[in-house]
Amino acid sequence: MIGITRGVSTLVGAGVAGFLIWLAAQIGTGSSGEYWTTYGLVAAAGLTIALSQIVGGWTKWGLPGLSAGVFLLGFLPVLVVGGWVLLARQPADFFNTSNWSRDLGVAGVVSDLGELLAAVAFGVGLVFGLTFDTAGPRTKVVDETVDERRRVAPAASVRERDSDETLTAERSADVTSDEDVEHDRGRRFGLRRVGARDERDER
Repeated sequence: MIGITRGVSTLVGAGVAGFLIWLAAQIGTGSSGEYWTTYGLVAAAGLTIALSQIVGGWTKWGLPGLSAGVFLLGFLPVLVVGGWVLLARQPADFFNTSNWSRDLGVAGVVSDLGELLAAVAFGVGLVFGLTFDTAGPRTKVVDETVDERRRVAPAASVRERDSDETLTAERSADVTSDEDVEHDRGRRFGLRRVGARDERDER
């Protein structure tokens, strides 16, 4: 069932991403506004592909959340490199990124990547989508130690109860035996007194 859901969500995500790329192709890159709109739509297409996997139950459902580790270690470096390339190839280089690239000795790499700006923008959006993840459904954690104690506790209580019952029975037997002894003593003492009265009467 999860595979079918992911398949449908992936197909829908690919369709939406394809539509965004087609829409970006209709705008062009003649001006700075058109340039950033075009590659912004391409980046949104990459984001759509990543989000389609989360919607489809990539991690078995659950509420989506932002992973700080992936965002800091994975996305930010990609954003810096991809943003640098996109800034360097925009129609009006407001930040003189090309000059900075020459000063840093990376002008050749930036120029080569600039030939594939759509892929760079798509990758930035895709990696940003990967920073989201789902925690999955909440499950009840069972402590095996506690369960083991619960299983052992009734048996121990039965043994303690048996030992207590044994001691109670022994005490009851002791009390009964003591009462019998006292009764026998009293009976013997009564006979002696009766015998003494008979002897006095005879005298």
